[in-house]
Amino acid sequence: MPVRLPQRVLVAPSGFKESLGAEEVAAAIAAGVRRAVPGVRVDTVPIADGGEGTARTLAASTRGSLHPVTVMGPVGAPVTAHWARLGGAHSSVAVVEMASAAGLSLVPADARDPGATTTYGVGQLIEAALDAGVDTVLVGCGDSGTCDGGAGALQALGARIVDAAGDDLGRGGRELARAHAVDLTGLHSRLREVDVVLACNPHNVLGGDRGVARVFGPQKGATPADVEQLAAALDTWARILGRDGVADLDLRTAPGTGASGGLGAGLAGAVGARLVSRFDALLDSGLAGIDLDRRIRKADLVITAEGSIDFQTPHGKVPAEVARRCGRHGVPVIALAGSLGHGAPDVHDVGIAAIASIIPVPMPLAEAVANGERLLTEAAERTMRMILLGGAVSARTGSKRRASA
Repeated sequence: MPVRLPQRVLVAPSGFKESLGAEEVAAAIAAGVRRAVPGVRVDTVPIADGGEGTARTLAASTRGSLHPVTVMGPVGAPVTAHWARLGGAHSSVAVVEMASAAGLSLVPADARDPGATTTYGVGQLIEAALDAGVDTVLVGCGDSGTCDGGAGALQALGARIVDAAGDDLGRGGRELARAHAVDLTGLHSRLREVDVVLACNPHNVLGGDRGVARVFGPQKGATPADVEQLAAALDTWARILGRDGVADLDLRTAPGTGASGGLGAGLAGAVGARLVSRFDALLDSGLAGIDLDRRIRKADLVITAEGSIDFQTPHGKVPAEVARRCGRHGVPVIALAGSLGHGAPDVHDVGIAAIASIIPVPMPLAEAVANGERLLTEAAERTMRMILLGGAVSARTGSKRRASA
């Protein structure tokens, strides 16, 4: 019985944290799709969300290059971080992944104190990109282990943050309680020539009841007392940076100022960085050159994926953003996940037509992680075969109705 098969399938997943990068997830799903529908055209677009893996994903997607740099990590020890130069028409764009220099995964469990960790290494990454001659620095914000208002990054870029006696402050957000002034005259000279853009969550703000210290401080190891101390220190920092800096916005409450523990406020206030919604920055054609919407328009079906789909997914996670864009173009979307958690069905409300776990039988997490690629491929094949079955049932139902008429 003739069944209309999807001719073009777009695979647009995020990575599975601590398991597979977005590129590996996309390749595994594409393999499963081709098993079920040989000859189908599969376009893969690994999705970066600004956090871990962003630089690598965008470098791979644009045929760019990854550049390792040894920098100061969040607790002061050296770490090997990286930035990416995009390829093709966007070769003048550098992607700085803050998580590679100051991510929470770089902070040992027994050293998690967001009042002490620093973004100094992020500034060193930006410096390396500037020295390489790029025209735009796109900073991916996400998965940070810091809460220093971007002060460390600015210090690495040549700013002086001093106390009332004129002495330089030390590292970490707690030090900002002593801040008296910031001198930006020593900033890297190329910061006056380049466009610095932060790909951030606009819901993250520096201060107030929903400020970054109160919302994310406990996740990074802050006690209730630490939270209040940090919140007050960041308020002081916002006031001083607003007075001595270049930003024409309220650094406490403007959208995105709380990105990456306040890195958004620091770079906006000191160098005039633009704070842009992360998916607009990472998925549209202008900065990163991905142009996800154009590729969605060409597809008959979109498959997205994430490590876990649950009640949080509709609120700014990759599958929800992919579904939002698919909805604009009337393209159906299915989501695969390593696990389906509490509230997973809520994703139907944001346009995801169906969801499926890649794990067919109960298994230990370590086993699932070790076999992630195989599980993804098999799940994608099962999903496509169910779609084919649905098409066959629809075709048979249609033919019976015609016959009875």
